[in-house]
Amino acid sequence: MIRTLAARELRSLFALPSTWLMLGVLQFLLAWNFLSRLDAWLQLQPQLAQLANPPGVTITVAAPLLNMLGLLLMLLTPLFTMRAFAEERRNQTLALLLSSPVSARQLVLGKFLGLLTFLMLLVAAELAMVGTLGIGTSLDKGLLAANLLGLLLLTMSFVAVGLYISMLTAQPIVAAIGGLAVLLGLWVIDVSATDEGAIWHELSPVAHFQKLNIGLFDTADITFFLLFTAAFLQLSVCRIRALRRG
Repeated sequence: MIRTLAARELRSLFALPSTWLMLGVLQFLLAWNFLSRLDAWLQLQPQLAQLANPPGVTITVAAPLLNMLGLLLMLLTPLFTMRAFAEERRNQTLALLLSSPVSARQLVLGKFLGLLTFLMLLVAAELAMVGTLGIGTSLDKGLLAANLLGLLLLTMSFVAVGLYISMLTAQPIVAAIGGLAVLLGLWVIDVSATDEGAIWHELSPVAHFQKLNIGLFDTADITFFLLFTAAFLQLSVCRIRALRRG
């Protein structure tokens, strides 16, 4: 049942013209950034060749590009998750789902996996772009693996937040604004915190992703993402159960 719900969510996303528009704009921005960074790296080759241990293309081109992708996902994920439950409520189809034999956990996980699969296809497209660098030079596979793991965990956390906010309203636009406000709020608080040991740094998914972006594996960061995602998914499950009781 979870697989069926995920496939349904995935099909509904690809059926929307706005989805293709946003994907087109995102691909343009990332491709432009990729080519700009690659051109700058090529122009610096004479100077880099004089260094004993020059930075590779993975650090100078790939990692910054994937970091930019993480920030763009923070902005775009609420636009993709806003319809997950809000649209169902507005179209009066959520009542049908709530009256079906599907459990609250299955319903949330189905929506979650559908959205996550869609966004990870986008991440895979960007990794394929980065992979073209391997044709002419060697890539740091460990750093790329860290970034892939980081983007997966980061996307999971963003989707979980977006799903819960979408549960709270019948207006997709309100859900998008609410999800964006939560994610941007956590990021702004992290950026504005001047004390390195401040608790605010530990509450931002982007801050934990940036450690993986530079190749730093830390079980504390992975644990944060898993707990953060599980907490918001559980909030969505509790919300559905409350609607069924009401």
